[in-house]
Amino acid sequence: MSSSRTNAASAGRKAARGGSTPPVRWWREPLLHFLLLGGLLFAVDHVIVGRAEDPRTIVLAKDVDDEAKELFKASRGREPNADELNALRRTWLDNEVLYREGLAMQVDRGDDAIRERVIFKALSILETDIKQPPFDDALLRGWFEQHREKYDEPARYDFQEAVLSGDMTEAAATGFAHTLNTGAPGDSGAGLRVFKGRPHANIVQSYGEDFATALESTPPGEWRAIAGRDGWRVMQLTSTTPARPADFDTLRGVVLQDWTDAVMAQQRTDAVRKLAERYKIQIEAEQP
Repeated sequence: MSSSRTNAASAGRKAARGGSTPPVRWWREPLLHFLLLGGLLFAVDHVIVGRAEDPRTIVLAKDVDDEAKELFKASRGREPNADELNALRRTWLDNEVLYREGLAMQVDRGDDAIRERVIFKALSILETDIKQPPFDDALLRGWFEQHREKYDEPARYDFQEAVLSGDMTEAAATGFAHTLNTGAPGDSGAGLRVFKGRPHANIVQSYGEDFATALESTPPGEWRAIAGRDGWRVMQLTSTTPARPADFDTLRGVVLQDWTDAVMAQQRTDAVRKLAERYKIQIEAEQP
C-alpha cells in the first residue's frame, strides 16, 4: 500500500504542476464539477481510519490533509486558505461516499477495485436519476449576467521585462529603469522578455496583485522599477487592448451548455451529500 500511495501521490504532483489555473473562486463552484481535481489532489490509496470498526464512519486522516496541502502548494505556490482546504476536504469526502456506496452496490465485481473506477461507476448509477430542469431565455440571460466575468473579454496588456543577471535591489532596478529611459537600451547588456495579450488575472498569477496594478497604470513606453512577489523587476507597458463586454445572443449556445453543466453538477453534488447523511464524518486534523 505504501508503494501504490507513493506512486499515486507522485502522479498527482505531476498533474497538479502541469494543469492550468482554475478561476479565482473555484471552491464556490459545485464541488463534484471538479471530481478530477479531487482525484489529483487526493491521489492516495484508501487511507481511512476505523473503516473496519464502523463502515458508517468516515475519518479523514491527518495525512490526507497533509497530502492535499502539499499538492495544492506545489500547484499554486502557497498553502490553501480555510475555504480552499474545506473545499478540498469536501471533494475528498464526496469521493469517499461514492466509493463506499459503490462497494455497497458491488460495482467492483469484475473490476480490480480501483478506487477511481468504483467512484465513477457509483456516480454513473446516481446520475440515472438526474434530469435537466426546464429553462427559457430569461433564465439563461439571468445566469449569463451573474457569470459575466466568464464571458466578457478582459482588457489585455502587452509588456516587456528587461533582465540583468543576478538579483536587483530597489536602487539598482530604479537606476536601470532610468538608464533605459534616457540612454541606449541596446548597450545595457540586458535580456528582453516580451509578453503579449496578458489579462489582469494572468499578471496577478505570475507577479502578484500590487505588481499588476502598478504595471497596468504605467504610461506606455516608459520603463519602471516594480516590486513583484520575488523581487524587483524593470518593466515597460507597451500597449493595452480595452475590455469588451460579451453578447448573450452570440454566445447563447455556449451559455446553455455552461448552465446545463453547472445545474447538473449541482444536482450530482446534492445527491452525494444526501448519501453522506448516512455516515458519521470525522476529520482527524480537527480532533483535540
